[in-house]
Amino acid sequence: MRDPYEVLGVAKNATADEIKKAYRKLAKKLHPDLNPGKKEIEAQFKEVGGAYDILSDVEKRRRFDAGEIDASGQERPQRQYYRQYAQSDDGRRYTGDFGGDDAGFAEDLFAEMFARARAGQAGGGAAGGPGGRGGGFRMPGGDVTYMLEVPFIEAAAGAKRRLTLPDGRTLDVNIPAGTQDRQMLRLKGQGMPGHGGGPAGDAYIEIHVQPHAHFRRKDNDIHLDVPVTLQEAVLGGRIDVPTIDGKVSVTVPAGSNAGSSLRLRGRGIVDQRSGQRGDQYVHLSVVLPEDKDGALKKAVEDWAKDHAYDVRVKAGLS
Repeated sequence: MRDPYEVLGVAKNATADEIKKAYRKLAKKLHPDLNPGKKEIEAQFKEVGGAYDILSDVEKRRRFDAGEIDASGQERPQRQYYRQYAQSDDGRRYTGDFGGDDAGFAEDLFAEMFARARAGQAGGGAAGGPGGRGGGFRMPGGDVTYMLEVPFIEAAAGAKRRLTLPDGRTLDVNIPAGTQDRQMLRLKGQGMPGHGGGPAGDAYIEIHVQPHAHFRRKDNDIHLDVPVTLQEAVLGGRIDVPTIDGKVSVTVPAGSNAGSSLRLRGRGIVDQRSGQRGDQYVHLSVVLPEDKDGALKKAVEDWAKDHAYDVRVKAGLS
C-alpha cells in the first residue's frame, strides 16, 4: 500500500481537519455507487479508506510516522532489533565486525533481508545469510493489527466473528461480552510467520463498536429512551422494553412524568474484570396522541379549571 499521505494528497504536517477534508473529497469522487463496475476506482476507494484509517487515528498516525507500522497498519520490526542482531554473534557471522559508519550498513542489510523474509521472498538471507554464506538465521514473525467492526449488541453480549485477512486467510475472533469500542484483542501466533524456525507473531484486532439506534452505553450501564402514552403515564401499566438479552415487561408507575427513569438491575453490560453486570435505565418520555376531534383538549380544559398548578415555580424557574 502507498504512503497514506501520498494517497490523500496531504503534507506530512497536515492538520486533522485538512486530512478529513481531503478524505471526504476523494471518498465522494471515488465512491462505488458513483462508479459502478469500475474495479480500479473501487480499489482506489478502498486505498483512500485505509489511508484515512491510519491518519485520522492519532495513535496510528504517530506510530506510522515513527516507523512502527507500515502503510497497511501492520507492525514493523523495530530498528533496535536490527541493530541488536547486527551486533550479535550470528549477525557478525554474515557481515563481519562492522563499526562506526559501517554499523549503519549492517543494520540496513538486515532490515532489507528481514523485510524480504516477511514478504515470503527468499532473497539473500533466506537461503543462508547475505551473499549466500552458510548458516541461516532465526527470526520471530512480526505482529499485525487489523480492525473489525462489531454491532453494539454483539460487543455487549459477546459473539464470534470471522475476519478475512488481506492474504485470503480467515481468523475466527471471539468477541468477549462487555467489549468496549477501540478495545484490542490479541490472537497469539496469528501474525506474520517466523523465519528459520522462529515463532509466528501475534495478531491484534482493534474492535470498533457500531453505535446502536436506541441503546447508549455509559460505563457498564445501558440507557434507553422509551415513549409512553398519556394514559400509561397517568394511570400506570405494563409495557415491554428491549434489553440486550431480549424484551422484558416492566411496570410504569401511575403518575409518571416525562424524564422518569426505571432501573432494571443486572440488565446492563458485564464487567470484564469482576464479571458483574451493570444496570439498564429506562427513561420515559410522554407522547401525546393526535387529538383530531378535540376531545383531549376539551377534557384538559375542563380539568384545568379546578386544578391550576405552576410547575415552574416548583422548579425554581419563576
